[in-house]
Amino acid sequence: MDTAEISKARTVSKSHDVESSWDDEFKKLVQSFPKEKSWAGSNLYFYQGFWCPSLALKAFISFQKHFQAFNSDIIVATYPKCGTTWLKALTFSTLYRNQFPWDENPLLTFGPHELVRFFEYDLYLNNPFPDLRNVCAYQPRLFSTHVPYASLPTSIKDSGCKIVYICRNPMDMFISLWLFAAKLRDKNRESLSLDEAFDKFYHGITAHGPYFDHVLGYWKASQENPNKILFLNFEDLKEDIDSHLKNLAMFLGVPFTDDEEKQGVVEKIAKICSFENLKELEVNKKGVHTSGIPHTFF
Repeated sequence: MDTAEISKARTVSKSHDVESSWDDEFKKLVQSFPKEKSWAGSNLYFYQGFWCPSLALKAFISFQKHFQAFNSDIIVATYPKCGTTWLKALTFSTLYRNQFPWDENPLLTFGPHELVRFFEYDLYLNNPFPDLRNVCAYQPRLFSTHVPYASLPTSIKDSGCKIVYICRNPMDMFISLWLFAAKLRDKNRESLSLDEAFDKFYHGITAHGPYFDHVLGYWKASQENPNKILFLNFEDLKEDIDSHLKNLAMFLGVPFTDDEEKQGVVEKIAKICSFENLKELEVNKKGVHTSGIPHTFF
């Protein structure tokens, strides 16, 4: 599959239209779910112990019911604003580093969210039964999700696939999420104040929250099965990216060779995936994600 196929993901879905597109059966199901307003002003529905955005709710249920994991699959799992874009870039570049020339790294022409696609915000968003055989340009397949561990499809938990998870200092995540929600909010609506946002966060009312339940779910699972789940910390990666990249490569089954380390491959991956580099790439300054969010917001 040519990387040009990735551009098929560049279709736009508007979150404010999503509930009107639900069929009567699904609307009836959703009526039984507790509902709150998200920080951006759209609806959140409480389902299986967490708050799911209306935009992703139907896609999430389809993903949960129908996704069949391969033993070789890699899943990047995160809570929003905990380093998702960065971890996608790092995992992609580490896992596939020998499948393309360095000067042709797809990160130079495609955004991280196009290369490592979300289940609930992309692949299942407009199709409850997507054909996933050829959605990944490289092998093994690499996907991503914000879904809590407890709500992952059984096939992911029971298969030999691996999960890479990252958490972040909750204070930094909170501020980042608050600023992100303000960008998403309708221009005609006043942004949520910091106090209002904190009150919602305290009560667990955030997209894919409660936050601490999300983190603890993956942390406990990683303690029980460390060969399946690699639990990373955003701050640790910032402090010592080289060591953590080596651990990531080892976990993914593609450890860096002595020659690669001597040639500075670890440092090259860290540099090309850095915030400073990614934000300056033209591909991340224009266009819109499948979920309707401008790439610049990430």
